[in-house]
Parts: sequence; C-alpha cells; structure tokens
Amino acid sequence: MPDLRAPRGMHDLLPDDEPLWLHVRDTAERVARAFDYRLIQTPLVEDAGVFQRSAGGDSDIVAKEMYVFDDRGGDRLALRPEGTAGVCRAYLEHGMASRPQPVRLYYCGPFFRYDRPQAGRYRQLWQFGVENIGDGSPAADVETIELQHLLYQELGLRDLALRVNSIGTAETRHRYVATLTEHLRPHAATLSPDSQRRLESNVLRVLDSKEDAGHPALVSAPSILDFLAPADVDHFTRVCASLDALGISYAVDPRIVRGLDYYARTVWEFEPPEAGGQSTVGGGGRYDGLIEMLGGPHTPGVGFATGIERIVLNLRERGLGPAAPAAPDVAMIALGEAGEAAALSVARALRAAGLAVRGATPGRSMRAQLRSATSAGARFAVIVGDAEARDGVVQLKPLTVTADQATVAVGEVAEAIRSRG
Repeated sequence: MPDLRAPRGMHDLLPDDEPLWLHVRDTAERVARAFDYRLIQTPLVEDAGVFQRSAGGDSDIVAKEMYVFDDRGGDRLALRPEGTAGVCRAYLEHGMASRPQPVRLYYCGPFFRYDRPQAGRYRQLWQFGVENIGDGSPAADVETIELQHLLYQELGLRDLALRVNSIGTAETRHRYVATLTEHLRPHAATLSPDSQRRLESNVLRVLDSKEDAGHPALVSAPSILDFLAPADVDHFTRVCASLDALGISYAVDPRIVRGLDYYARTVWEFEPPEAGGQSTVGGGGRYDGLIEMLGGPHTPGVGFATGIERIVLNLRERGLGPAAPAAPDVAMIALGEAGEAAALSVARALRAAGLAVRGATPGRSMRAQLRSATSAGARFAVIVGDAEARDGVVQLKPLTVTADQATVAVGEVAEAIRSRG
C-alpha cells in the first residue's frame, strides 16, 4: 500500500461512482430549476466570522467541527462547514435585496466538518441546498419542503419520513428555555458530557443530542409547541395545512430543533423509516434572523441542505440509480506512424459528428488494442494503419454484432456507423 493516502474522513470520487453521483446532482439541479431556483456558488473558504456570528459559538460546527486557519495576510478563515451563511453573506455583499423578492438560489459543492467519520458522514462532504431569501410567509416554507420532497421522489426515495416542528422566534424560545432548563437540571449528572455542557450554554441543543435521544428526561421534556406565541402557532398551522393540501405526509416532532442558532419557526428533517437522527438524509428550516446576524437588515429566509453521500448510500441500499453509462460508439486502433496521425484526425471528425470515441493507444499490437476496445464495450473499432492512411480509408469492424469488416472512406465513416445501428 502507498504511504500517502486520503486524509481520514475524506474520500476519492472514482469513475465507478460517477453515474450515481451525477444522477443525484443532475436530478437535484433539474428539480431546483423547475421551481425557478438559480445557481449560486460561494468560495470554499470564508471569513471565520461568517459562521461564528451565524451558527452560534456553542454549536458543534463552531465549537468542534470547523477547520479554521490564518492565511499569510493574517486573516482568520474557515473551510465552509455549511452553505446557508455563505449564501446570505453573498446576498448582502452583492446587493441582492434590490432584486425582485424572494431570491431563489441553489448550490452544490463540498463542505468540511471535523466530525467522527461513519457511514454516509465524512469530513469532506458534498451537499445540495436551496435558499429562498426575502419571503417570510408559510408558503415559502412549504415550497422549500415540497422541492426537497420532490427531489427524493424523483430519485426513487419515496419512503423517507418527513418530521416537522416549530421552534418559534427568539422571543418565544426564551420562555421555553427557562422551563426546559428547570426540567433537565435535576438529571444533569446522568446526561452525556456534551449535553451537560449544553445545559449550561445552550439548553435547546440538548434536545438535538443523538447520544441522549432515549434518556427519560428528554423523553418527558416539555414540548416547545406549548410555548409558541399566537403568531408562531398560526404560521405553523398554515404550513401543516398546506402540506396536507399537497398530500405530503409528515409527522410533527417537537424534538427537532436543528443544530444552528439562526433557525426560527419551521424546521424539518427527512430520514429513512425507523432510523435514528444520525441517518438524516437532509433537513432545513426558516432563518429569519440570520442576515441581521451578518450585519444586514431584517430579511426572512428559508432553505434546506441534503447530503449527496447520504442520498447515494440510501440509493445503493435500495438498489436504485441510473443504468450503466453508455459505452463508446467507437474505439480507434492505430498502427504505424502514419496510422497514428490519421487516427487522431478521424477521431476528431467522428466526435464532431456526435459520436463518443475512445482514443487509440499507439505502440500496442492490434490484438491488444482490439481486446481493450471490446472490454470498453465499444460498438465499432475503426482501424487505421499506414496503408489506410495513405489511401484515405479506414477498416470498420463491428464488435458487438456478427458482421463483416468493411473498408470505408474517411469522409463516410460516421454515416457508415449510423447506418449499421
């Protein structure tokens, strides 16, 4: 084995992974465009303050998972751990508030979190996400959930369970936090170290603990839904009514709080049936205070992110995905110095005619090149030697059907291939 390997928790995307990975990405982009969302790409690195301001200093992302470093100019930078804060920074920086609202955006790219690697969870992870910025209505929440739901439906993941909740606004959560702290404090000694820390710094995140999910104190904890202000209740009621009208199945789960400080009101997660929180495929929520945290005016927003690796894992478990990629139409076989040059010219002409062409490997015997062409699944071999180059012809050899090899003029090769199916 080589001494140098990919860093722990990071992996290579190999050619065998390409069909399924591209299928997920292309499906996600197609669904987003159907809702009139437009592509945005932000840098892989951001000012660390973008995440420290928005995610909250006690969030796992900021406290334990961010890759942070000083560049040569002394700026404190971070590899982006999530997409929403960077998109909102770009919204502010580029004056998108002057555009017709809401601004609908989608992104797809790599993100970085120093987390314990496990199935479907990596330190470099790929996510697809959408952001709807500038619309505070329940309809925007529902549109975003519907887009995510349709994405999974289009991929064949029709059994994912949707769980929704409302965590109210900062004002409504203040009352709930006091009650929850009073409920949990007598049980502090039996909670995990992370939950004990969160009990003192941000008690709401104890509800999001995967380690303590079955703890009796959490099971019996008061529901945040009982503490919502009337406006929050009305917002959530309208979200649920619209999901009902669309026929999107869901369960209300007051334990969902999401992991970042900027969430407010509607939050949700999609996960496989009978799975724990570690198996969440994607989730999202409303973040009406985020742009204010970044120094902008009050601007409502809602969005979701879904892990590409998590989707791929679920597709493989169910045997879903695209058919194998199409084999090349043609494999070039070059023999001799003049044949090598002529094969390059013929290959270019065939590609210009819309055919997929696998290039020749000069210097190998014809038998070896034919064996390689057959292994690649090419339908035809186009053989060009010195004699063919001199006469302006090629030898067209079918590889997938029983048929005779034919001599074809260089200018007629594409048509000859099409006529033979």
